Amino acid sequence: MAQISKDMTIGELIRLDQNIASILMRSGMHCIGCPSSQGETLEEAAMVHGMDADVLEQQINDFLSQN
Repeated sequence: MAQISKDMTIGELIRLDQNIASILMRSGMHCIGCPSSQGETLEEAAMVHGMDADVLEQQINDFLSQN
């Protein structure tokens, strides 16, 4: 079972599982396709968007544990 951490970049997360993009989009992170977002960590992107990186990390890991 794959696990992610909030210090992984958005690009790494999407390469791990493309379905993670829809989780991020549903949470309000609509800039997933922007080139600069690919190099940001989940924690950095969450901070920019006023989100809790720990919550996003848990949501993604819950998703990955079901697959």
